[in-house]
Formats: sequence, structure tokens, C-alpha cells
Amino acid sequence: MNAPTGLDFAEIPERIQSEVQRAIMRSIKGVEYFSTSGPTLGSTPKDVLHSRGTMSLYHYRPMSDEIYRVPVLIVMATTNRGYILDLVPGQSFVEFLLKRGYDVYMLDWTAPRPEEKSLRMEDYVLDFIPDCVRRVQQDSGEQDVSVIGYCFGGVLSLLYGSIVNDGPMKNLICFTTPIDFREMKLFSNFSDRRYFDVDRLVDSVGNVPPEMILSSFEMLRPASRTVSQIQLWENIWNDEFVKSYRMFDRWATDTLPLAGEYFRAITKDLMWDNKLFNDTMSVGGRAAKLENIKVPILHAVAEHDHIVPYDAAKYLIAKIGSEDKEEVMLKGGHVSLVAGANAVKRLWPKLDSWLGKRST
Repeated sequence: MNAPTGLDFAEIPERIQSEVQRAIMRSIKGVEYFSTSGPTLGSTPKDVLHSRGTMSLYHYRPMSDEIYRVPVLIVMATTNRGYILDLVPGQSFVEFLLKRGYDVYMLDWTAPRPEEKSLRMEDYVLDFIPDCVRRVQQDSGEQDVSVIGYCFGGVLSLLYGSIVNDGPMKNLICFTTPIDFREMKLFSNFSDRRYFDVDRLVDSVGNVPPEMILSSFEMLRPASRTVSQIQLWENIWNDEFVKSYRMFDRWATDTLPLAGEYFRAITKDLMWDNKLFNDTMSVGGRAAKLENIKVPILHAVAEHDHIVPYDAAKYLIAKIGSEDKEEVMLKGGHVSLVAGANAVKRLWPKLDSWLGKRST
């Protein structure tokens, strides 16, 4: 009898042995997985420069003998923690910037307390961010500050820059930042004013629970958690795969609640009325038009972003008033654009090339 095409009977014992060994390793590594806590994240040495309510300002300790003149302030999204940009040595965006000679600060968030449910959009844009910028100026001794905003941190940075357009912001970098909220298709459907009573929600619960926010993200790809767990089991013998899985899974599920009034403003002003895109946005009674931003800006978008699709982000550069502006589309998704092996090869070198010449 002839062997089926591509099958060598002599290889069968070796293949069986290989599968048996892999099954044994899965069992051993499975026990290790549940008995260990995973890698320590966010370990780049830093000091807490200031902490107030839901806001924390970090200053990372230099790793280079020569430092660029202009310090960098990273503004995180208010739903997520900042350690996605500081995973582990060798996969830390913060560490990369420090080794390239940047003076790095980060505006990170903690869960708002029940009594902070009244925090408004203006508290974030006209209080927290300006406060951090002033403290960066005082600590660094420099008046100019470059701002990097990730996702909704980019939206907050755009609002700040459009209002304080003659202020200390020297450069602005946005990662995967939406401005046309009509194109956030599923989020737009979730928050449809015909069915979603945001006033009743906020008046009833105060701060919006993290479980609700996490569920909305997971509904964008309903099967993703199941698929990822299957992939984990299939690769649990692979230490590097497990390490990466644990890092990203921990961050993805470490979602923060949102202050009630702040969430109400996001829903009504951005999701319902699309005011930022329509040039009718105001914060604290002050007009926030993107055309007022005149500083150099780089916008990095991901080719396969399921959270902020390109249609929601593509008009940002056109609406900015600066002459020095650039959009770059890179391979990756919403998270892999900024963190992990993909970011190490693509986004980080691009940002360094762009920002370095504008930081002297």
C-alpha cells in the first residue's frame, strides 16, 4: 500500500512523540500559569511628581547622558492604565524614549472615587492637563513641552491644544485618535440616543462601572476572548507567547470606571452631536476648534484598528491648522501599534525620527 501524498510512515513515531511531549509540557506549564502571577509591568524607575484625585503625574528617571531640551508628557486614555506603554524591559515605550535621550513624564489615571462622579470634561482638559504641564515646566526648567496622547488621551490633548493654542505645547503626537465619532460604528450604535438614556445611567450609578466599559470593548469582537484563550492553551508550552499573553490580557481587562459627568459629556457632545468633528465643540465655555492648533503634529494610525477605525481618525490632519503635520499609517491594531514587537519595529523608530529633530 502506498503512503498518502506528503506522509512518510517513518516520521509517524517521531510526530507522535513530539505531540506527546507537547501535551506533557502543556500540563506542566498550565500548572505554572495558575500558580504564578506573571511578569511585573510598569517597572521602569520613576517618581510620583504629583497626585491629586484621579490624576497621577510620573517622572521617569533618565537613562541617557545627553537629554533633549524639550520634555515629553504622555497623556493616557482615561479608561486604561499607563503601563501599556511600560510593559517590561525591551518592550517598554517609556524605556525606549529614555534611552533615546528624552525626558519623559506621564499623566496616568486611577479610578475616580464615588465623590468624584461630578468631574466634568473641563476638569480634565482645563485643570488636570494644564496642571501637569506646569509641573513638568517647573521640574524640567523648560517652558516648551511635547505632548503624546494615546487614543482618548489624544482627544483630551487635542482639546487642550485647541483652547490653549498659544501655550507651552511645542509638539503634539496622537496615537489612534478619533475625531469623527459617527464612524465609531459600534460605539455609536451602543450609545444611540433613541435607546441609550445616558442621563438615567449617570444619575443612577454615578461613575460608569468598568464592567460596562470593558463589555463595550469586547462586543466589538465578541469571540476574541474565547479565541485568545484557545490560542493560549495551544501555545502554553511557549514561554514567550505566555509572557506576551499575560501582559496584554492583564492590561486589557484592567479597565477604569469613568466619572459620571465626564461620561455624560463624551456621550452627548462627541458620540451624539459629533461636535469635535463639526467644529462646534466647547469646553468650559471656550471654543475648541482643531484649526487653532498650529504646532507640529504627528498622527499615527493602525491599519487594522477595530476600536478606532481609520474612517474615525482620517480627517484629523486635514482639520489641524499647523503647516507642519503628518499622518502615518502602520501595520498593527489599536494596541499592537503602540506596544509589543510590532511597535518596537515600526512606530517607535518613526516617532523618534520625527520628534528628535523637533525637541532641540
